[in-house]
This record gives sequence, C-alpha cells and structure tokens, in this order.
Amino acid sequence: MKDFKNKRAKKVNLSLLFFLVFATTSVFSQERKTINFDANWQFTKGEIADAEKPAFNDQAWKTLNVPHDWSIEGPYDRENPSARGGGYLPTGIGWYRKSFELDATDSNKIFSIEFDGVMANSDVWINGKHLGKRPYGYISFSYDLTPYLNFGKGKTNVIAVRADNSVQPASRYYTGAGIYRHVRLVGVNSTHFTQWGTQITTPNPTAQKAVVNVKTEIENKGTAGTYKLQISIIDSKGKVVKSTESQENIAAKKTSDLSKNIEIQNPKLWDIEDPNLYTVVTKLYSGTTLIDNQTISFGIKKAEFRADTGFWLNNKNYKIKGVCLHHDGGAVGAAVPLGVWKERLKKLKEIGVNGIRTSHNPVAPEFLDLCDQMGFVVMDETFDTWTAAKHNGEKGYNLYFKDWWEQDTKDMILRDRNHPSVVIYSIGNEIHDNLSYPEGYQAYKMQEDVVKKYDNTRPVTMALFRPANSKVYLSGFAEHMEIVGQNYRENELIAAHEAHPTWKVIGTENTHAISQWLALRDKPYMAGQFLWTGYDYLGEADWPETTNNQGLFDRAGNWKQQALQRDSWWSSKPVVHIVRKSDNAGAGFWVANWTPNDFDTYDNAKVNVYSNCDEVELFLNDKSLGSLKKPADDSPREWNVTFEAGTIKAVGKNNGKVVAQEEHTSAGKPAKIILTKSNATVANNWDDVTFITATIVDDKGIKCANADNLVKFSITDSGKIIAVDNGNILSHEGYQGPATTAFQGKAIAIIRAAKDSGTITIKADVEGLTQGSIPVEIVTAKN
Repeated sequence: MKDFKNKRAKKVNLSLLFFLVFATTSVFSQERKTINFDANWQFTKGEIADAEKPAFNDQAWKTLNVPHDWSIEGPYDRENPSARGGGYLPTGIGWYRKSFELDATDSNKIFSIEFDGVMANSDVWINGKHLGKRPYGYISFSYDLTPYLNFGKGKTNVIAVRADNSVQPASRYYTGAGIYRHVRLVGVNSTHFTQWGTQITTPNPTAQKAVVNVKTEIENKGTAGTYKLQISIIDSKGKVVKSTESQENIAAKKTSDLSKNIEIQNPKLWDIEDPNLYTVVTKLYSGTTLIDNQTISFGIKKAEFRADTGFWLNNKNYKIKGVCLHHDGGAVGAAVPLGVWKERLKKLKEIGVNGIRTSHNPVAPEFLDLCDQMGFVVMDETFDTWTAAKHNGEKGYNLYFKDWWEQDTKDMILRDRNHPSVVIYSIGNEIHDNLSYPEGYQAYKMQEDVVKKYDNTRPVTMALFRPANSKVYLSGFAEHMEIVGQNYRENELIAAHEAHPTWKVIGTENTHAISQWLALRDKPYMAGQFLWTGYDYLGEADWPETTNNQGLFDRAGNWKQQALQRDSWWSSKPVVHIVRKSDNAGAGFWVANWTPNDFDTYDNAKVNVYSNCDEVELFLNDKSLGSLKKPADDSPREWNVTFEAGTIKAVGKNNGKVVAQEEHTSAGKPAKIILTKSNATVANNWDDVTFITATIVDDKGIKCANADNLVKFSITDSGKIIAVDNGNILSHEGYQGPATTAFQGKAIAIIRAAKDSGTITIKADVEGLTQGSIPVEIVTAKN
C-alpha cells in the first residue's frame, strides 16, 4: 500500500509538473521578439483616398526600404513651398504601407510598432484602425497593435502611415519627409519590461568603486505571480562583471517599479578620452522560462558643472569644445546611415571637438550610441520653438507646442537618459515667447520639471536669445536656471557671470571668430561652447544658395578655412595649415592651395598659417620667407608673398624641433582622377557606407583645385551608389544620380553593399582624363 501511494504520488507530481511547464510555455511561448521592420514598404506621394484600408490596392506604388527621405530626391526649385528654411526642396504628403503575417503561436503576445522618427504630422493605421497622430517629426514613438492584429498563416495585417509636411514654411532648416528613421515590430509576453522603463544611474563613482542603480518598470497585463528578476552587468569584452537575482511578486494588471543597487570594484569610467561602456542585461523568468529580456548600454561617470571652473568629468576639468549639428547628412538628406555620422564625427574628433549640441531637436537614437562609443559629450535639445513663431518657420512646431510639449519632452528624456554622452538637456533654442519673470519663467519651469521627473541626474538649460533685450539677466529669470546658456554675444554672458559669480554658464551657440574662442580659453568659469556649426546643413539659405555654409566642414566633408584654424586651437597634436586669399592682393576668400585661377594676374598672395606650434617658418620654392612666433592671442601668422608657381611650405617647431609641416604645390592641367575611400570594407546593411572621393589631379598627382569637370561614377552590381555630392552651396544638381560636377577639384559618391560578399569596384570618369578605379571589399555584417 505504501509503495502504491508513493507511485501514485510520483504520477501526480509528474502530472502537475507537466501541467505547470505546459501552462507556462503556453502563456509565455517565447521571450521578447524584436523584428527589424525596415524592409519592403510600398510608397507613393500625394493624398490618396482610402489608402489606410487593408483592401486598398498598392501594387502600383514603389517598393522600398526605410529609412527613406523622399524630399532629398528633389528637384531643387525656387518656387517650392519649403523656401529658404527647407532648402527649396519638395514638400507634401507621402503614404507608406506594409503587409505582414504573424504566427499563430504568437497570438498571446503583445505587439507594438516602434518608429524612431516620421517627418511629419504622422498618422498610423493597423488593419484600418487609426492608432494615433504625432505632429513632431523628430520624436520617437510607438503604438500597441495587439487588439487589431490577425494571427495565423494566410491572415494578413496591413500597417499604413501617412506623413504630411505640406503646410509650409514649417521649419527654419531642412527637415526631410517620410519614414526617415528605423522601424521595429516588438512582441512581448503579458508580463514584460516597459519601453524605456529601465533607468541606469551611477551616483558618485570613483576609479575604485561604483554603485550601479538599475530601476526597471515591469508591466503585468496577466495574472499575479512571482517572477525571478536577473540583472547582469557586462563589460566591453563580454565578461559578466556582476550579477544579481531576486524573486519579485508582481500584481495583476499593474506596473511595478523595482530598484537594485549593484556594486562594482575598480570600474572603467566613461570619459571623453576613453569612452568605456558597460551593458546591463535584465532578464525576467516565470519559473525556469525566460519571458522577457532587455540589453541596455551605459557608462559609469561623474559629470558636473561648477560656477567657478566650468565642466568636470570624473574629477577632471575639461573645456567642452562643441559644435551644433542639424540632423541632415547632406546628400542623403534626413535618412542618414550611421556610417555617414561615423565619418563626420571622426573628422570633428580629429580637430579636437569633444561636444555635440543636437540643434534643435531629438536625434536618431543610434546617433547617441555613436557619441557614447566615440567619447563626445552631448547637449540634448528638445525644441526650436515654443508657442511664438519664427521667421521662415511660421507654421512649424509652434502650432503644436501647447498640446504636445509634455509628451514629446517625456519621450525624449525616457529614451535618452541612459546614454553616458548626454551631460545636459536644453529645452529651447532662441525662444521668442515672453520670458519675463515670474510669468514667462513658468513656461521654462514646467518643462524643466518634466525633465527632472524622468531624469534628475542632469542639469537643464536653454539657449537664451539676446538676453540684454529680453532682460532675463535682470528680471530674476536667469538666476533660477541651473545653468545659464546663451547664444553668441559672449561679452554679455561674461559680464553676467562676473556680476553673479555663483551662476554656472555655457555658450550654447558661437561663431568661429577668435574673440569667441578667447572667451572660452581665458575664462575658467566658461564651461564650453558649441560652434555654429560642425557641418554645412541643408536649408536656412537664400536662393541660389541651398545650404547654410557656416560649418567647419562642407556638406561633402571637405575641410574649410575655419576647420583648419579651429584645428590649430583645439587639437592636442602639433598643427600647421597654410591658406591664402583666392584673389590678388588679399581679395577673395581663403583657400588651401597654391593654384590661383589666373597665374598671370595673381602676383601678391596674402598668406596665413594656422598653427599651435611655438614657431613657424615659411618657405617658397625652398627659400625661407622668415619665421614667426606664436601670438599670445592664437591669431594666425601672416605673410605677404610675391607669388611664384611651385611649392609653398610651412614648418612648425617646438623647442627648435620640427614637429609639423604642410605644403601646397601649384597644379598643372587636369590629367587623371584619383579615387580614395573612407573605409576599405563595407557590410551589406543599410547603415554601413563608404565615401569614395574623386580628386582631379595633374600628371604629377597634384590636385587641380579649380577643376569643375563633370564626374561620372559607376559601380559593379555588388554595390550601390546612394548619393553623390560636391559640397557646393550653389549647386542645384540632384544627389540621387551617378554624376555630379567637381567643386574645388573634388566630388564624392557614397556607396553601400548590395550583396553579402565579394568585391565592389567603383570607377570615376571625366571626359578627356584617365579613369580612376578603386575596390571595396564586402565583409560579413555584425549582429
């Protein structure tokens, strides 16, 4: 009898175990699913009746992948409603549709669609059901699809997106149009981590110890239960540094907020010079079944602003040497592959830039990932306008601010708060609203309060506009700001701080003038500056110009005069750069070559040398033109040179030792094309690109700086040319074709792989010149 009872008990236990396992795996069939949703959308321009309905026939539409910016396809036209703000590129309505199926086994999951950005005034439908509207084209957002989905083989779902930027002028700078950032379909179980619900902070870390606080939000749309929460911290080499587990009781139909402190010994701190990153992996188990997981990158750092000495990172005093960047990538428009940003940030890093201001809107999330990885500190900005309109953008976000500012601010802060690169938030740029005190200040304070509600670890500022006119320094407004930020007029900001030494101050937008550099260099309390701008950007230009040209680098990535000078001020390496005035006797603009347009009329060259070296000696055809010491105010060293064709050379010395030199040689007639590549390899994914630069040279390989020939690119079928450009702000040529006119002797093609392996061969032809050719190898894409 005893044996019988034991056998029966074992059978009951086994049956119960089988039931529990079956029940668990039925309710939680799999862990989180994140599906790349970029491929195979149908697209058309114009207002289309009934395009949101599932049965609508979209077969005549164009099939494409997103991210996609249809505005950059052009053409340029002075009569386009976007006008100077939008760079005279097209605007209007665009429709996107995508059909997909979901497995019947996933019918117990909760599915959402995540958009990183849709420009603009987007409406989204799933199977004919309207999910919502988001006016702000820069914000990331998501919708729950679950109640309206069909599951099972042959049961189609249709998502439709209408993007509308037809009401113009809507922006003072180029916005783009369409689903211009990435899209994901995410499926989770009924108990899951919420989107952006995990916050990772590292209060007061040292090189000896750091406490990592992980706050996570878990939503339970099912029944109450006990779940295992596992949190692991992994270093950059993939090693688990520390792990913790806990049993958590999570109530039904509730959201639970959990907080865990994890101590790490001898952490590798994130900073500008060595941007060490860690990863937090959170896992949620029901019994032994993994039902959800998240992976979030973060850095361990201590960032602070001090009134007397500016910005400190991990107890080291830095000057933030920043630039403002708009969100377009030149020839690719607003749909910017990460490879374009990598190339741009690499050049900025080369000249000593260590900070980025996201002017004047939330950026793509992968842009901040890149700043984390490369060691830039970021001023993360929300809006260019509140309720008051600005010229050339009268029908922009000012129309939606009252209804949407709180949701948009919340979404940006929740999304961005785990990025170690973000050290300060800005909640407005040159705001034209009433900024009186206390009435006007309340509009600022309510936004600051929302920021602090979701992230109280970083200070808040705004880019003040002509404070002497708005009286914010006198009214009491500025004294209530955590950090006082001001655009331009550095002397006003200096005077304000010296009248109020407890104020923390930063230049939020600054020109390339030497006086503005000296304000940062010579004032210990000035935390930093953000130059306007790092790169030339589309829009905010008067026809026939289409591009604002205040960047350190032009649209195609070519160095400009102000980049060469900035290199001599901000770079840590020895620097020597030679420029001359383009026209005789000091007329014209600065160029970095020794090939005048007309050799016969050019005899008096005004030459400047930008250098951080103690001494610079200038040579023309090996004859010394004298040496000059480094000026105390960092101004350039100047020579008036009687022009001779040949080679001009500058030699920089420190303590009598040659540490840097540069030379320019006069070019002859164009003879051939030389191709160079930014990367030797490229993987077959949307974000990986390589820049191919075609340089027109003479028979000795010297760049013909005045050449403006038509350059025709071609590529084998293993690759694709996604854009061409020359950087010329007066050019109205399209970016989508294979050809463009050279500007100052150069043109670029941006290429992407079209296959998973092999070699891409790119060629460039100019009539009458020897062809250029270069290979790029395709490598396996990284997961």
